[in-house]
Formats: sequence, structure tokens, C-alpha cells
Amino acid sequence: MGRLVNISLTGLSILLCALIMFTRLPGMELLGIGVNWALVWVVVWSLKRNAWQGAIAGLGLGLLQDALTSPYPLLENGVINASPTHMLGLVLVGFLTGKFQKDRYFQEDFISVALLTFGMTLLAETVIALQLVLIGDRDFSSIWLAHQQIALCSAILSSLWAPVIYVPMNLFWERFWPNN
Repeated sequence: MGRLVNISLTGLSILLCALIMFTRLPGMELLGIGVNWALVWVVVWSLKRNAWQGAIAGLGLGLLQDALTSPYPLLENGVINASPTHMLGLVLVGFLTGKFQKDRYFQEDFISVALLTFGMTLLAETVIALQLVLIGDRDFSSIWLAHQQIALCSAILSSLWAPVIYVPMNLFWERFWPNN
């Protein structure tokens, strides 16, 4: 029964993060950039898991975020469209967060989670910017300028909102699933 409740709550929290991704309430947007809820969820999930479980969570949430936010189809008239994926950054974020937690580089409180989320958001947005450079349809200077604004705005907002996901999920895991 406890395992079913854990799986249900985890699925519900993923669904909530996917739905709130498209919501822009006051305090959830800065210069047109919103909170990266998928990244926040991967960081929170990976804090209680090992590095490989974090990477798998990043893979799943990255694919979900790509499916929900891709501007155009992958295949169009038999031609593959090149677009950056969130999956690579989220896999890296999940792996590193799980690795940091396993090695006990930081303690688990909401301030540490916010700081970790800030850094991981910068990392994930840099991975997307590097993918844009590799695709090569824009010049490096325009990608770098946009990356600075997007990465900082997303990191600030995501780190400020990370405790909203972390606190209830952490309370649940400590109370009802202590071995997790």
C-alpha cells in the first residue's frame, strides 16, 4: 500500500509540474522567462536518490518537457528538424544532484536546495545553449547574449520556487517512506 501511495504521489507531482509549466502567475515570470519546474522536480527527486536514479528521472522529465514544449515536429516532410533538447541537461542535473547528495557535499535544507537549484539551472541552460551552438543556425554572440538572460532569470526564479516542491515532497518521503 505504501509503495502505491508513493508512486501515486510521485506521478501526481510530475503531472502538477508539467501543468504548472504553462502557468504564469505573478512572481513566476521574470523578463518573459518562467520557472523551470521540470528541473526543480528533478533536483528534489534526486536529493533522495542515487546518481543513476536521478539521471533516469532527468531522462523522463526531459522527454516530457521536450514533448510539451517543442516548437515543431521532429520529422517534417522527411527531414529531421534540429532543435535543442532539455533531456541532456536534466539527465546531467539528476546525475550530479544524486552524486552530490550521496557524497554529502551539502545538507538538506531549503536554502541548500535553492542554491543547488540555482547552480543546476545555470548548468542545464548552458547545455541547451551549447546545443544551439552545435546546431549552427545562429551566430555564437546572439546565442550567448540570450543565454545569459535566460539562464539567470530561470535560475533566480527556479531557485526561489524550489522550496515549494521540496518541502511537501520531503515531508512526505520522511514521514511515509523513510527508506526512500
